[in-house]
Amino acid sequence: MGIKISVEKFDSILNELKNEYKIYAPHTFAGLGAFSDTNSIRYAEIDSIKDVEYNKKSDFSFKEIVLPITQTLFYFTEDEWIEPKIVEKKILIFARSCDINAIRCLDEMYLRNGYVDPYYKALRDKVRFCLIECKNSFENCFCVSMEANKTDDYDLFIRLENEDVYIEVRNEEFNLFQGEEAVVEPVFVTENEVKVRVPEELDERIFNSRMWKEYSSRCIGCGRCNFVCPTCTCFTMQDIFYKDNKNAGERRRVWASCMVDGYTDMAGGHSFRQDKGDRMRFRVMHKVYDFKKRFGYHMCTGCGRCDDVCPEYISFSNCINKLNEAVKEVQE
Repeated sequence: MGIKISVEKFDSILNELKNEYKIYAPHTFAGLGAFSDTNSIRYAEIDSIKDVEYNKKSDFSFKEIVLPITQTLFYFTEDEWIEPKIVEKKILIFARSCDINAIRCLDEMYLRNGYVDPYYKALRDKVRFCLIECKNSFENCFCVSMEANKTDDYDLFIRLENEDVYIEVRNEEFNLFQGEEAVVEPVFVTENEVKVRVPEELDERIFNSRMWKEYSSRCIGCGRCNFVCPTCTCFTMQDIFYKDNKNAGERRRVWASCMVDGYTDMAGGHSFRQDKGDRMRFRVMHKVYDFKKRFGYHMCTGCGRCDDVCPEYISFSNCINKLNEAVKEVQE
């Protein structure tokens, strides 16, 4: 069971919640898309349920909320160092099933990978999720194939229909929502136009396949696929020194990408995977082989954002499907 309330009442409660929560949801920024007269859909703080973009997939994931693009880890001087203050408010994120499943992958890497990252944990402990349902699949989505189309790991579910808001509360923190009883149950996508099959017999022999050569010439190494991905976790470290005192500054953690030049540079001028085809191989195998071998499920959630954003029209889903023929090739 759930409840039904008016948009006006919902927005009133939402503003009350903002005393304790920073509330983020996909929002349309008119005219700020990649091309002229196009929009950009990305996460932002909202003031009303009508600020939420329900009918289109966001260009970027929720990831930058819990794993900031640039994050100061500590400030330092000649004599001491100090960590920055952590945002006191809790965080409520409106997200689709694929993205809620993606946070599980981030948790594996930062909380259950042999070491608990304190900076990630400090933000992660504050996060609550409000489910956005997908009644229909979007372009390039293949979440059903990756078993990321459904989830029950949410604190709140909200559906907007005209001037009514239907709510399912699964966390007592949100008992502020009170209204007329109603049957409320999220709808999940059960079929995508794009279908993917990861070969069961996939192993390291696939490294020798000729298929990776295609990407050596097509990929330009921009890294956009990594930056829109909700499960990519790589970062680099930067020490920033202040102009007024060269002995003081801050250490920052900054997003990095396995697809761009310099990611694998080492002392002495050495570098792994300089060829872009090798980088594509690394990325693909990490998403559908290495991670699953360690944690038991695929890292890719099938959101399709990498296909949406690639300027060279490289399709990650097509690449996964090509693995089936490549497996046969390396077995012969």
